[in-house]
Amino acid sequence: MKTMNGLRVALGVAIAAVSIGAWAQDGASAGALAGTAASASSGMTAKAARQANRALRRKVYAALAKHKEIDAGNISVTAKGGAVMISGTVPEASQINTVTEVVNGVAGVASVTSKLTVQRPFGQ
Repeated sequence: MKTMNGLRVALGVAIAAVSIGAWAQDGASAGALAGTAASASSGMTAKAARQANRALRRKVYAALAKHKEIDAGNISVTAKGGAVMISGTVPEASQINTVTEVVNGVAGVASVTSKLTVQRPFGQ
């Protein structure tokens, strides 16, 4: 009787382990398929997406450099799929809006997130 109960428990544990493993593999393959579908629908490989993001960053930096009233020395630009985030410091509060408007005007920019702050002089 004890042997029979032991076998039932062992069999139950084995079935549970196999079903958990199969479920994890099924979920992983579904995630992989979803990722493949997402990349196929966008039509870009990861390398091409990185190149496009770098090109957009360069265009934004070039646009900022054309505006001499903007001190862009402490501004960082991050681009991902048309969404651009600008961060860093500017010497005057009025430059925050100017920088945001300039970045919005760059071809290929879909949205702009500004995390710019006004630079405080040393000692304050």
